[in-house]
Amino acid sequence: MRIAITGAAGFCGAHLARTAAAMGLDVTCHGRRPGPVGRHSPWDATAGDPDLTGADLVVHCAAAVADLPPGHPAETHQHAVNVTGTERVLRAAAGRPLVHVSSASVYDPRPTARRSSTITESHPTAAGHLNAYGRTKAAAERLALAAGAVVLRPRAVYGPGDPHLLPQLLARVRHGLLPLPGRDVPLSLTAVANITDACLAALGLTGTPPWPPGAYNIADATPYRRDDALRHVLAAHRVGARIVHVPAPLARAAARTARVPGLTPYTVDLLTRSVVLDLTRARTQGWHPTHTLADYTP
Repeated sequence: MRIAITGAAGFCGAHLARTAAAMGLDVTCHGRRPGPVGRHSPWDATAGDPDLTGADLVVHCAAAVADLPPGHPAETHQHAVNVTGTERVLRAAAGRPLVHVSSASVYDPRPTARRSSTITESHPTAAGHLNAYGRTKAAAERLALAAGAVVLRPRAVYGPGDPHLLPQLLARVRHGLLPLPGRDVPLSLTAVANITDACLAALGLTGTPPWPPGAYNIADATPYRRDDALRHVLAAHRVGARIVHVPAPLARAAARTARVPGLTPYTVDLLTRSVVLDLTRARTQGWHPTHTLADYTP
């Protein structure tokens, strides 16, 4: 069985490529850089369609991940990779089973008339995004859903080799303190091993049937308290820091004026709004997340 993985040199794609190879699958890594295993098929998401000749299954992990402020010149590139690049993959896949790795960032963060303790896949995704990443991922997954793909929506993916969340967290530690906006809240997080397992399960490679086309939330089995989760990660990295709470309105004001490097409306929302994903739809397919933050090691 031959599996094509785009973005296999990235965080999620690399974990998926290693796991797929360990299962005995023939792995081809599509991207600008070689993946950790398998063959490398050079591909620039902004320049042309990937060559998926011989592939039986496709997982599209490639994405431009950045929290860009409005009007940033790199937003054009982000759109080219996330939206146009997805269009290219869908065209090249030509009806092959395809899993598109999206993000819970597609969900509209604004309050809705129907309040619920958890967010289901029916939550609005058409507007309200706080950065270009959310907008472009939402546009990309609309294309994938229209093409009959399985779309996975993880939230705040963590694990060994994380190039996004962990560096931002450690960079905020100053003089033994980690300032966090707002009060402690429950949050869904996604171990990279869980999103990897979901990709393989969705393709029917783990003993259960392939998943029907559509969107699926993917996260660890239970949500975490934000502060406890961050303390766990800090301890794993042997970083001694005490969490201090900054009033949310003050943090939002600082984010709007860009007075604090790295603090944006998106990061404030990520840390202050309780987002718990409903996993019922994925569980119904026989998928059950088995990895937790307790397994985390740098």
